[in-house]
Amino acid sequence: MKKAFLTSVASVMLAATLASPASALTVSGVDVPETYSAGNTDLQLNGAGTRSKFFMDLYIGSLYVPEAQQNGNAVVDADEPQAITLHVTSGMITSERMTDATMEGFEASTDGDMSSIQADVDQFMSVFKEEIKEGDVFDLVYLPGEGVQVLKNGEEKGTVGDLEFKKALFGIWLSDDPAQKSLKKDMLGQ
Repeated sequence: MKKAFLTSVASVMLAATLASPASALTVSGVDVPETYSAGNTDLQLNGAGTRSKFFMDLYIGSLYVPEAQQNGNAVVDADEPQAITLHVTSGMITSERMTDATMEGFEASTDGDMSSIQADVDQFMSVFKEEIKEGDVFDLVYLPGEGVQVLKNGEEKGTVGDLEFKKALFGIWLSDDPAQKSLKKDMLGQ
């Protein structure tokens, strides 16, 4: 009887483990899944790291791509399914701070010329008007021919832009002038 009970417990534990998404790594207490489903494409975790400012951890940024890639420009320019997830880890992030930081990122990734994507940037920025709190998760999922799907805590907030917009958005973290060099390196698995 005891052996049968232990076998049942082991079977239940194995089933629970197989049913839950596998965590590739843990970054600052956040379990980062090893895969991400973007449309009909299964993406692999390329890398993840912590966005910090003034010695405070703000969020965990994770990059998902079809095949491992260590070149930021290649990721930015690729017209293939990709995703970036942002797990907010600080109560210090507010809608206003996220908006300001993201706009700075767009300025840097476009060399200050957002004129051709301004309407897309404005639409995208509306996602940050809602309150942002610790534990929120933003998914930025690029699908060729569709644009960037924006999700907050699993709820789709809209689809924005095209490849040009995606390049500017992903460039915030992966361009030659990223929001944080160490985060870029971590997201590229370097």
